[in-house]
Amino acid sequence: MAEQTAPLRATVEPPGGSTLAAGTKPDSAVVRDALGVGIAVGLSGFAFGVTSAGSGLSLLQTCALSLLVFTGASQFALVGALAAGGNPYTAAAGAFFLGVRNAFYGLRLSQLLALPRALRPLAAQWVIDETTAVTLPQPTRRAARIGFTVTGLTLYVLWNLTTLVGALGAEALGDTDAWGLDAASPAVFLALLAPMLKSTTERVTAALAVLLALGLLPVLPAGVPVLLSALAAPVVLFLLGRAKGPGPGRTGTEDAGATRAEEGR
Repeated sequence: MAEQTAPLRATVEPPGGSTLAAGTKPDSAVVRDALGVGIAVGLSGFAFGVTSAGSGLSLLQTCALSLLVFTGASQFALVGALAAGGNPYTAAAGAFFLGVRNAFYGLRLSQLLALPRALRPLAAQWVIDETTAVTLPQPTRRAARIGFTVTGLTLYVLWNLTTLVGALGAEALGDTDAWGLDAASPAVFLALLAPMLKSTTERVTAALAVLLALGLLPVLPAGVPVLLSALAAPVVLFLLGRAKGPGPGRTGTEDAGATRAEEGR
């Protein structure tokens, strides 16, 4: 597959003096953004370590979850269900279903990154919310690969280190439930996601997804409400299509183009 690059329509002269094609992004800027996400979220591994130890898991079990599973939401769902007295198999199933979203991320990232076959099994371990959020907006394949690698490496190392520290320090903190540390990782990710919701459609979809997740949380196993909240996207798109149905003298193609133009404002 040919290397994806930005169109070379014009060049700009950055402060450093090197010439960049219009629409590209300096490697240093990609690394800066990736490090920001990796460090911010990686530090919340401490919260998982504390929560896991407070749920009764051993130090080895806690660290193994971060090393092998490495998807924060699923890890929190698992230890949360165990702490509530849930069956281990049910807790594992809920964590598994919550982690299914990473498979869909992988389908998109595999096309964008186009990594050699030998590296794909290793890269799959880093296909999570944060690496996807950093990788997808990049303008070129080179920038996408840098963003994915730096975010994944930084987050993996920090998450596992802080998990270890959290598990070791859980006893000193006392009642871990009183600290509310299990909300740290979701809160960080929401803070990263919120600025990306630029159009009205995106904001309405996100709000509906939140309502679905919160409404289903008391009645469904852990992890399932988050998966079902993804139904917000097709529901909003369907309603938008009905509301923006082809008007008099307009084709469906013209109407779809107008809808995209309105959303981009």
